[in-house]
Amino acid sequence: MLGSDAILRCLEADGVDVAFGIPGGAILPLYDAFARGSTVRHVLARHEQGAGHMAEGYARASGRVGVAMATSGPGVTNLVTPIADAWMDSTPLVCITGQVRTSLIGTDAFQETDATGITLPIVKHSWLVQDVEELPHVIKAAFHIARTGRSGPVLVDVAKDVQEAEIDFTYPHQVDLPGWRPPASVHPRQVREAARALLAASRPVLYVGGGVVNGEATDELLELAETGGIPVITTLMAKGAFPESHPLCYGPPGMHGSKWANWGLNKADLIVAVGARVDDRVTGKLAAFAPGAKVIHFDIDA
Repeated sequence: MLGSDAILRCLEADGVDVAFGIPGGAILPLYDAFARGSTVRHVLARHEQGAGHMAEGYARASGRVGVAMATSGPGVTNLVTPIADAWMDSTPLVCITGQVRTSLIGTDAFQETDATGITLPIVKHSWLVQDVEELPHVIKAAFHIARTGRSGPVLVDVAKDVQEAEIDFTYPHQVDLPGWRPPASVHPRQVREAARALLAASRPVLYVGGGVVNGEATDELLELAETGGIPVITTLMAKGAFPESHPLCYGPPGMHGSKWANWGLNKADLIVAVGARVDDRVTGKLAAFAPGAKVIHFDIDA
């Protein structure tokens, strides 16, 4: 089959049911493959930035990896904003973009941009595929990296002639990434010390972020809060992580939050921060934030 068909077969094998994008010159072979048939439904956007945000919304609503597609040049640069947003919000996103032919890369060809270079600070990883034999392994690795560890965006930039090249397709069932070792556990001794501190505190609060949603830990959050009678303060990214009708719900903190949530943080003697990055919109002047509190920080990134 052609490389473009191989991309769709990989998406199907990874359980993708919908992708969002806009056709353009360097990605047209992939759209020809859609026309030949696929179980992946394509949703046509009106702007690549919209396609990226649609893929983000799909990922957040479904808990699956979102897929966005764009052509080279302006297509890729229009995807930069949703890629950056997915990076900041830990949203799993695979962006597949077209690139000029391999013989034209580096010649300032029509609509050639350095997609991997432009997005380097805002992706977990990126690939420029110039050999059709690499395609299945790259697509498999892209989905694995997007959804493991702290979720986030990845970019697969595929030269146009690679999409048109023939491949004897075999889908890889395992990922060979010896350097990719996301944290898998926390030391039990740290958990015991955190429990002791929580039992000793007189005014503890739970300060939770989007990591509780991404980690599917909302049931555990509710159980912990009710067991200890601990107020729960939720960031904007943790919207929906805790019932807002619950008597222990203090809502969001910071400059966009409630007076009582900020008061709760300010007067706490222990803050258990879970899946939150302690954003400047929450803390304000860091030296004056929760002056009397010890902090226990649970986060996927060490």
